[in-house]
Amino acid sequence: MEKERTLRDSVLVRWSALGIVAFTMMAAYFVNDIMAPLKTMLEANLDWTSRDFGFFTGAYSFLNVFLLMLIWGGLMLDRFGIRLTGKIAAILMVFGTALQYYGMTANISTEATFFGYKQGVFMAAAGYSIFGVGAEVAGITVTKIIAKWFKGKELGTAMGIQVALARIGSQVAYSVSIPLAKSFSISTPVLLGLVLLVVGLVTFFIYAVMDRKLDKQEDYAEEEDESKFSFKDVKNILINPGFWLIALLCVLFYSCVFPFQKFASELMINKYGISDNLAGTIAGLPALGALILTPVFGIYLDCKGKGASIMMLGAAMLIGVHCIYALPFITNYLVAIILMIILGIAFSLVPSAMWPSVTKIFPARQLGTAYALIFFIQNIGLWGVPNLIGWVLDNYCVVGNENNANLYDYTIPMFVFTGFATLSFIVAYLLKVADKKYGYGLEKPNMKDC
Repeated sequence: MEKERTLRDSVLVRWSALGIVAFTMMAAYFVNDIMAPLKTMLEANLDWTSRDFGFFTGAYSFLNVFLLMLIWGGLMLDRFGIRLTGKIAAILMVFGTALQYYGMTANISTEATFFGYKQGVFMAAAGYSIFGVGAEVAGITVTKIIAKWFKGKELGTAMGIQVALARIGSQVAYSVSIPLAKSFSISTPVLLGLVLLVVGLVTFFIYAVMDRKLDKQEDYAEEEDESKFSFKDVKNILINPGFWLIALLCVLFYSCVFPFQKFASELMINKYGISDNLAGTIAGLPALGALILTPVFGIYLDCKGKGASIMMLGAAMLIGVHCIYALPFITNYLVAIILMIILGIAFSLVPSAMWPSVTKIFPARQLGTAYALIFFIQNIGLWGVPNLIGWVLDNYCVVGNENNANLYDYTIPMFVFTGFATLSFIVAYLLKVADKKYGYGLEKPNMKDC
């Protein structure tokens, strides 16, 4: 008897579902990166320091790390489903960004402090932290959405395209942030991000209608009933060697990319003499590279496999990029641009292989929690590394002052990033060894017929 077709069997419908939720994530990535090019302007206009900027940047992950919000989000996702979790995540992103905007625009005395930080900095950081909870939970929700709609189909390609579309948000943020701030006010880019998130909230509610219809179709409902999550599954996830290797690779790799990009605009200006109007665009080149290449690598993984090897290659490329950035005698702006392009290739290779690999290591009922635990460990790096780099810059790297903003030598911070990249390569190698030992199938194609 021929199996009844469901919504996900329709190419148009499943790709439409992906496009709808991808817009929400695109808006999230825009807000996540919109402040990165503004570091120097924040120092000059709002009297922030590098330590303040590191605190603000690390605040994205503060609640996820110290209140375990990602863990609760993952458990909520597996217990209560995609629709409710996704809606709550989108609302948190909107509220957090509104609070961040208020912290940047409210008439708050620069002399008053809260926990040792200026009140405006603390308010903006608090909003960014709430946004971070919503963005990370939205991330694991969308990942499970893709696994749900593309199981046995173009899974790697779909995940690659979702990542690519999210990178559009990042690239646009890096490109328009400084021009918008100069043309209007330093808070205008954040206001634009808030508007995009409100639209993203609406689009997710539209997706929820499609998801509800899919769940009503008998075949998928039966599949879900057979794979209900149990809290015992948390233990099974934690004792799986593949989990720890993927999680360590994730935290080390992303600690070399996202925190670096937050400071990269200033690196371009201080070391390579690139104008501030172009610095953000160049710092966003990895997002542009991911936009173009991640779907390509996703198609390759679907058809050819070699996921573990691809993760090793991406990590190795990252070592070379950060090591060359660290060398003080290389100051040509063309080198800086080429390195950013290479970073974009690495930034495409590893995620395109990493996230589909999780679906090979864990069954469907554990995916939400597995992704949440991995994202939780990732967020430890996203919280700690920006604070570390900001502290290093303020204490060891100030070499002058211009227009009421410090000038920095980025040699030490770049060697720190090189160290993280080296560790990520070692973990990627160990993951390939574990794949052979435990038979995860990371080197195998995602699709049987391609």
